[in-house]
Amino acid sequence: MRRTTASAPGAAPMSAAAGEGYPQSAPAVASPEQQPAETVQRDQLRTEFPFELPRGYVDDSGTVHRDGVMRLSTARDELVPLRDVRVQENPAYLSVVLLSRVITRLGTLTMVHDGIVENMFASDLAFLQDFYRQINAEGHTRAAVRCPHCSEPFEVELGGSRLGES
Repeated sequence: MRRTTASAPGAAPMSAAAGEGYPQSAPAVASPEQQPAETVQRDQLRTEFPFELPRGYVDDSGTVHRDGVMRLSTARDELVPLRDVRVQENPAYLSVVLLSRVITRLGTLTMVHDGIVENMFASDLAFLQDFYRQINAEGHTRAAVRCPHCSEPFEVELGGSRLGES
């Protein structure tokens, strides 16, 4: 037996076979080319960030490597170094191991490992530690607050003193 529903005058009747009483499918999601730019940008997560070292890493042949790329850290990146014997013996070594895991490119070097990071100038290491904190804290390590006494707005630094702290 075929049922029809009441419809607006002049509209074609809809039958149960045509989907009456059934949920309608969601509209198709527009491709990135069809979505507004702000929606596409909001939906994409940036995971790699370029940087330039203040001094640069000097390799064995004397080549200076300054430009590089660091990726966002994962929980694994922060947990695995804690099992490293060098980190257990000297907790300050954590930053060297951690940075070697998240730096994906440095100049023309094919691979960045802890030996490279530990031979960087102290100013470059400090720069990379700050950069790590910045990109892993959604782009900044400061919070806007108001003075409880005078209500004047100001910023507070939230970054910890070592990598992995906040």
